[in-house]
Amino acid sequence: MTFAHPSEQAFASLLDSYGIRWEYEPRMFVLETDSDGHTVCGFTPDFYLPDFDIYIELTTLRQCLVNRKKQKLRMLAERYPQVQVKLLNRGDMEWIGRKYGLAIAA
Repeated sequence: MTFAHPSEQAFASLLDSYGIRWEYEPRMFVLETDSDGHTVCGFTPDFYLPDFDIYIELTTLRQCLVNRKKQKLRMLAERYPQVQVKLLNRGDMEWIGRKYGLAIAA
């Protein structure tokens, strides 16, 4: 499988090592449409953990880009209140890397 970022590969390996089932980018949530119903803005979380019914979004990006992602998460929560998404930021990813001996922050 091809991942968009090395941190995603490492996170998938961590999930595998604990026997946690996951799906990679299984769904795009439509956040905005134009007048013709075409998607203008969407959000595709990195992982879905079906046994926990939660999506995981990893981010090791610069803070300005993280803010945009947080804005999309707020829009998702408004439009899809039943969907749970956990955002793991650079600090979270560095902590996971130290705890589990993984090179997942870049």
